Amino acid sequence: MKKMFLSLAALALIFTSCESDKNDLSQDQNQVDMSDFFVHTDSDNGEGERNGTVACHTMTNLNRLLEEDPKLYKKMYDIEYQIREDMMAKKPDGAGNGNGNGNGNGGGDGGDGGSTDDLGVINIPVYVHVIYSNSQQNISSTQINSQITILNEDFRATNNDANQVPGEFSGLVADSEIEFTLAGTYRHSDSRTSWGTNDAMKSAYPPVTPETHLNIWVCNIGGGILGYAQFPGGPISSDGVVVSPQYFGNTGFVSAPFDEGRTTTHEVGHYLNLRHIWGDGRCNRDDFVSDTPKSDAPNYGCPSYPTVNCRSNDMTMNYMDYVDDACMYMFSEGQKSRMRTIFESGGPRASMIN
Repeated sequence: MKKMFLSLAALALIFTSCESDKNDLSQDQNQVDMSDFFVHTDSDNGEGERNGTVACHTMTNLNRLLEEDPKLYKKMYDIEYQIREDMMAKKPDGAGNGNGNGNGNGGGDGGDGGSTDDLGVINIPVYVHVIYSNSQQNISSTQINSQITILNEDFRATNNDANQVPGEFSGLVADSEIEFTLAGTYRHSDSRTSWGTNDAMKSAYPPVTPETHLNIWVCNIGGGILGYAQFPGGPISSDGVVVSPQYFGNTGFVSAPFDEGRTTTHEVGHYLNLRHIWGDGRCNRDDFVSDTPKSDAPNYGCPSYPTVNCRSNDMTMNYMDYVDDACMYMFSEGQKSRMRTIFESGGPRASMIN
């Protein structure tokens, strides 16, 4: 009888242990919530007119790349999974699971502030390709240098406008600790007067060492388009950012109200894996960052504060909205964490610092 009791106890112990292992495995498998992940968007929610211009063609460009390469979705899914896993590992127990569903108060989901890494200040070397069909488009070195200065001020939160951030968001203003250095300028005289958005300029003048350098093509895109970028994971042969010359920098051949270099700041944000602040959809779509409020559409011009959407105040002054250059002046702590994670070991832009 004693032997039978011990046998039953052993079986119970084994069963309990197996169930515990099964539960642990289930928790591990469900640790990273990807239920909100998306890449393809309705272009009506990804673009918008800003004073007769098309603000950003990045999401439409992404839709095109997804159609051309059936494997791109899985690649971007894997990148997002790793980002969420890495960011979760830096959070205290009980914090969010990596998907952005925040409401602007630094909530627990997604990449909120407080994440730490050992990367230090990241310096990104930049190659600028100036493609011109007339003297205006052949922008000066002074104009190019002004854009590099603006990138550094915006990504290091040292621009003069950051003090205008409303109190609700002032504690979220982030120094991303990402800097930019001009590594070289290439000038190409070309009779083509506009280049469109199918990466023709990149085929004609390929990127230089895109694994380790940010390539920016400054050329007339046409169609009133300010610029567009490629997210991490896209083809290496077209990796980089495209900006029309009149929206590059803040001196020389520039056009108001997009004459303070924020088009390039916005597009480099995409290049570093940031989505539009409203998530390119209605209130049920998100930008995968917890401390940016949900919104149902982009903002334009210079909106007053507060601007309310989805039962919260919009962070209209964020670089990833569509407001005029003079009215955008911050990245959030959550956006900082999201950008920096792509440079960590195994990340899609890790080779830029290794």
